[in-house]
Amino acid sequence: MKGVTIFLAPGFEDMEAIATRDVLIRGGVDVRIVSITDEYIVESSHGLQVSVDANRHDFEFDEDGTSREDVMIFPGGMPGTKHLAADADIMHLMRDHYEAGGTVAAICAAPGLVASQLDDVEGLKFTCFEGFQGPMEAKGAVYVPEGVVVDGHLITGRGAGWAVEFGLAIVEYLKGPEAAAKVRSGLML
Repeated sequence: MKGVTIFLAPGFEDMEAIATRDVLIRGGVDVRIVSITDEYIVESSHGLQVSVDANRHDFEFDEDGTSREDVMIFPGGMPGTKHLAADADIMHLMRDHYEAGGTVAAICAAPGLVASQLDDVEGLKFTCFEGFQGPMEAKGAVYVPEGVVVDGHLITGRGAGWAVEFGLAIVEYLKGPEAAAKVRSGLML
């Protein structure tokens, strides 16, 4: 997978997907949204209808040349996170992507339900919505109750209230601290 992609499942958390996308675009990151369904419209947990750039059949995965700049982003929200975690094909792609050197970014319940399906997270620090840390801890990852945590090729956020900071952390990871500071200033944070 090349580039930065936000994966949406029905029931995703609005802020965690849309605020993250907005911050990334403001930071000059080319980001696309992919539905894990056959549809081109995905409904959020609060009824927002979001038009995506591609559905699961349009999405092409190529791990050749994958680098840390290639980011798979998974918002939380229920039942969206459960749909993401239950999609064996997407989880297989995520594991291959991460193993090839790509980055995984997950927020809210997604670190616990989605990122926990990665094979090599032992010793990594992460955060998530409180109560979802168990699966990552069972694999040896270290829960840190902070808003956003970046460790290696894993970026995690705590929840909807941290969506902007989560997006800023991804911008900084990809474009550097100056780019993130410029976006932060433009948002008057």
